Amino acid sequence: MIRRLPLVLSVFMLAVSAQEATPKPTGEKLAPYYPTPDSVVERMLKFGGLKRGEKIFDLGSGDGRVVIMAAQQFKAEATGIELDQDLYKQSTDRIKSLGLEKHAHIINGDITQQDFSSANLLTVYLLPNSNEKIRPMLEKQLKKGTRIVAHDFMFKGWTADKEEHIPDDGEGRSHTLYLYIR
Repeated sequence: MIRRLPLVLSVFMLAVSAQEATPKPTGEKLAPYYPTPDSVVERMLKFGGLKRGEKIFDLGSGDGRVVIMAAQQFKAEATGIELDQDLYKQSTDRIKSLGLEKHAHIINGDITQQDFSSANLLTVYLLPNSNEKIRPMLEKQLKKGTRIVAHDFMFKGWTADKEEHIPDDGEGRSHTLYLYIR
């Protein structure tokens, strides 16, 4: 056992230095983490008309619940973008444990540095000033017909094609969904 100690220590030190060398994504946090109830996630995906095989991006994916439900229930190609390293790891681990790696992915990165041009649907639960910040980027990138479902906060300067109010179902607050079609 004592002979193995240097080897064990060497392996441990390599693991620590590799972890320290992994660059953490930089960028501005566009919203606090506030999990969307599963019932609202399902309504968002239905409201956005998500179909089997479509590409969906969840901007600020948190614990990955939108991505996971999109892949599991709707059989979509789902990608989340999450800046927070812990939430990224949590959601990636959950995707692996559910065996969804083929259809569900999380990018540990900055929303403003991504390409959403292949999207059929975007889901967004960001603050109003954050929606305003990403709006010009989305206007440049999104193809005609791309659908955007915004949870609770509208995109200033855009007119929603549809709105849906979800009354409080016992969780303590109501929700509003806004559907935009580019």
